[in-house]
Amino acid sequence: MARYKLVDRSPRFLPIVLESQLMCGSFEHALDVLVDTEIDLSRLARRFRNDETGAPAYDPAVMLKIMLLAYSRGVISSRQIERLCRENVLFMAISGDSAPQFSTIATFVRELGEEASAIFTQVLLTCDRLGLIGRQMFAIDGVKLPSNADKRRSGTHAELLHEAERMEKAVTKMVRAHRARDAAKEAPDDAAKERARIERLQNEARRIREFLAMHEERRSEKGAVRKSNVTDNDSSKMATSKGVIQGYTAVAAVDSKAQIIVAAQAHGSGSEQSVLLPVVESTSGIRTDQTLVTADAGYHSEANLKGLYELGVPALVADGLMRRRDERFAEQVKYKALPDPLYDKALAGKSSSAKFTPADFAYDPKMNTCVCPAGKKLYSTGSHCMTHGRRHHKFQGAKRDCVPCHMRDRCLRHPDRTPARQVAFFEKNRGSPLEFTERMRGAIDSARGRALYGQRIATVEPVFGNLRHNKRLDRFTLRTRPKVNAQWTLYCLVHNIEKLAHHGYGR
Repeated sequence: MARYKLVDRSPRFLPIVLESQLMCGSFEHALDVLVDTEIDLSRLARRFRNDETGAPAYDPAVMLKIMLLAYSRGVISSRQIERLCRENVLFMAISGDSAPQFSTIATFVRELGEEASAIFTQVLLTCDRLGLIGRQMFAIDGVKLPSNADKRRSGTHAELLHEAERMEKAVTKMVRAHRARDAAKEAPDDAAKERARIERLQNEARRIREFLAMHEERRSEKGAVRKSNVTDNDSSKMATSKGVIQGYTAVAAVDSKAQIIVAAQAHGSGSEQSVLLPVVESTSGIRTDQTLVTADAGYHSEANLKGLYELGVPALVADGLMRRRDERFAEQVKYKALPDPLYDKALAGKSSSAKFTPADFAYDPKMNTCVCPAGKKLYSTGSHCMTHGRRHHKFQGAKRDCVPCHMRDRCLRHPDRTPARQVAFFEKNRGSPLEFTERMRGAIDSARGRALYGQRIATVEPVFGNLRHNKRLDRFTLRTRPKVNAQWTLYCLVHNIEKLAHHGYGR
């Protein structure tokens, strides 16, 4: 029988040179050199007043290294970071075997604030010095992430007041029932649980009323009332492909040369349109007059295009109909027909015919009539409607005709929940009053515009793929916009330092 050497995993003392664990060319080595030689942390050092009295503090440079290394490994929990500082030799090396407690780690991130932006700028200057920023194109995109806020505690002030009153009425009813049982000398089934519930409802109602007294109603840029949130009023409810979340929009502007993030901001607004101009203005220190700014349809609006024109910023911002006008996407309908990436391919070839389009309806503009493919007459719901500056005539089918129709599956996108078909016919050969939208449409539909805009997705999407997948950034753990913005900036710092390490920084 073959004999093998003994595998011994018992505890032992091993001589380890911590500095040797930071291998040249690695992320941690680039991080160590960068923080020690390039970044000025004197503003963080001014927070300490223990020159003569008080316990020694952890070096801000060490704390910054620990946090960035943890984020690069996809670790965001302060308790997990504390354990890594005690057990992982790489964290021991980067921290000098400091092993700070989880509360110290959490406090450092929570109180970093505007200092994160200052550190980000210093790293950006280092990237620029090494020639990693080309300034030819800045691609802007964002992602909506949930935050440390309770979605159930959102609503307008009137809705929140109604919720507080409902809780108070429930408490009054429970107390009245409790007193009735006491008068009848009946023993409650679970008195402790009932008292705990009463106390919880009272505290929650008191918390809501205190919030309403201290905060004004939130409003959008157009003056519409927005929902407030009792746990984090800077966050917002946002609709995503995964459902509605309570969180923030994390936005980044990425340079096309080496995919360096040149601007990073987190906003508590579900509207991406309101974010474009602030992000563009934040790149003014590094952007030139020839730098092209690109963004997808989520950032398109007449106001944004006008703002970019007044700032003198060359830009390509797609609108919602850009791909419909592009003949290269003429066959995309057959891919959109698939329900999801895990659809049953055995049934794919058995799908019904294509959906009816407005071209399948018989529209007579002189008589103002419209007849559907089934031969039923639709009634007019508006002859001078405006959408994106274009006038159109709207028609809708009658429920008595649409509900029993045998062509519902071909006519309606959601035949199970939509009662009747609606269709609109736009006036042809009429220019849009949206001047800047028309200008952008002409620029982005040109051969050169399509070629330049086609570089956007290859520039910005891999960056978000790295942060979301490799770094496992799926939510923010802090509350209020300054703290969330600092956390997002730290993640963008990790990406830029990785780029520095990849291009040989610190070797």
